[in-house]
Formats: sequence, C-alpha cells, structure tokens
Amino acid sequence: MQTKEQTVSAYAQQIIGQIRRVVVGKDQVLLWVLAAILAKGHILLEDIPGVGKTTMALSFSKVLGLDCSRVQFTPDVLPSDVTGYSVLQQNTGKMIYQPGAVLCNLFLADELNRATSRTQSALLEAMEEGQVTVDGVSHSIPKPFIVMATQNPTGAAGTQLLPDSQMDRFTVRLSMGYPSAKDEIAMVMNRQNGNPLEQLSPIMNRETLLAIQDIVAGTYVKESVVKYIVALIGATRNHRDILRGASPRATLSVMSMAKAIAQLQGRDYVTPADVQAVFINTVAHRLILTPAAEAQDVKSELVLQDIISAVKAPTVG
Repeated sequence: MQTKEQTVSAYAQQIIGQIRRVVVGKDQVLLWVLAAILAKGHILLEDIPGVGKTTMALSFSKVLGLDCSRVQFTPDVLPSDVTGYSVLQQNTGKMIYQPGAVLCNLFLADELNRATSRTQSALLEAMEEGQVTVDGVSHSIPKPFIVMATQNPTGAAGTQLLPDSQMDRFTVRLSMGYPSAKDEIAMVMNRQNGNPLEQLSPIMNRETLLAIQDIVAGTYVKESVVKYIVALIGATRNHRDILRGASPRATLSVMSMAKAIAQLQGRDYVTPADVQAVFINTVAHRLILTPAAEAQDVKSELVLQDIISAVKAPTVG
C-alpha cells in the first residue's frame, strides 16, 4: 500500500511524463510549476514570446482535469472581462451577475503586462482571496484556483511593469528559455502527426488535486526550519543591495513551496535543503534593489544566493 507521500510522488511522475510529450526538454520548469500548483500558488512565466509558455499552461489544465479559461491581454481588455459584470434583467428588474473569465480552476493570463494597470489590478482579489467582488457582491471562484500568467520581458513593445502588489501575489517566477537544438528537433518531430497537446488526457480530477494539495499543506515543518525561513526572509530586509525586502507573504510562500518539493521527493517533512532549493525562485521577483545595485547590474538571484550562503542552516536530525 502506498503512503500519502508516495501517492503524491507517483502522481507527479505521471503528470510530468505526460506533459513532457508536449513541452520537450523543460522537465525542471515543469517540476517547479507542478510544485507551485500543489502549494496552492500562482505562477508567473517571464520569457520572450514563442517558447511554449501558453502550451505548457494548457497542458497542465488538460492533464489535471481543470476547467481552464484564457484571456489574451491587450490594452483594450477591461476589468469586467476578467471579473464579470451585472446586467439588468428586464422582466424582474434584478441585476444578474455574468461570470468573468477568472471564474475557473486555471486562469491563463497571457501577456498580462500588456494590459492597463486597472485591468491588471482586477486580478488582485481573485489571487489572494479566491473571489471577485462586482457591484458590492462577492462571488467565490471554484477550487482549486491557479493563475498562470505570462509576461514578455520588460521593455518589449507594448508592455508595462506589473504592480508590486501583484508581483508579490505570484508564488514563483520562472523562465523557460530557448530549447536546445536537440530538444527543438524533438519538438518538431513530435508534431509530424498533429499537435500532441490534443492527445493529452486527464489523469486526475479536481477532487483528487484538492486532496493532494491538502496532503502537501499537512507536511511537517520543524520549528528550527521555520526559524531558518524567517531568518532568510529577514536578511532580505537588511541587505545593502536591497531597497525593499520580502514580505511576510513571501515567508508563507517559501514554506508552501518547500512542503511541495519535499512531497515531490517522497518525504512528509521539510529539510533546510528544500528551503534553499525554493528560496530564489520564490523570492527574487518580490525584491526592489537599490539604485546603486541596479546601476551596477546586480541581479536579485545573486543577492539571494549570497544570503543563502550567509545564513546558517539548522541541523535536522
């Protein structure tokens, strides 16, 4: 009989095994996305167009059996397109709510940083509280709920920075990058007989995913490991190169991601190594560096690596 941890790990292997038929050579990115989903988090994919961000999101929705909705963000997309709106029913005189695109399990926000600030902000309540409020009435979003947003690198045509408050709501920020020549050849060959995305089939339903998310949430974390996470986050608030450090929300995200990574490795407890593994991808996008650091082209990832090296990890026996 499989333990809960073995069940999580076995499902993960099946999920990654299916999706790698569509997204070739990006197993590490797939693992991070899956970990964020199991941690009940949201994912920001930052990369140039055309490397497979949208394809990967659609693949996860199919394999996990999730109701997926997609919005291609442009400057003329309105907040009501995302959250929904109320219309007057003439025969009763009542306002009837028309659900927006965000009322789904997996919301794919394609090129989110091409939308106006007002439309970008329409996602804030949904990402944090799992609901939207329209005309003073709150509407719950079905569970599980994951936002997978893509954005082009800052400076690309028609883009603008996401608000800091929204960046902080993404559990991780990932980049896929160009495929190797070998993987690109495999990608082309896989499409000789049609789009492999159409051949994917669900290996679980929403109820199963919710159960697995609960298993992940129940992963044991020793107090010394909690103190280690708090010390790492605290170091971002006192570093010479960081103008604004990570928030308490980042602390919770590091905890959740470390639990997910532990479960994916077949363990029901978190180690300092799990924390170190998730720290950079979970925190880097939340930081604001000092003008001096930016002028010297200092990268958030390198600053966080220095923090990991400087903060002593506990011994977990």
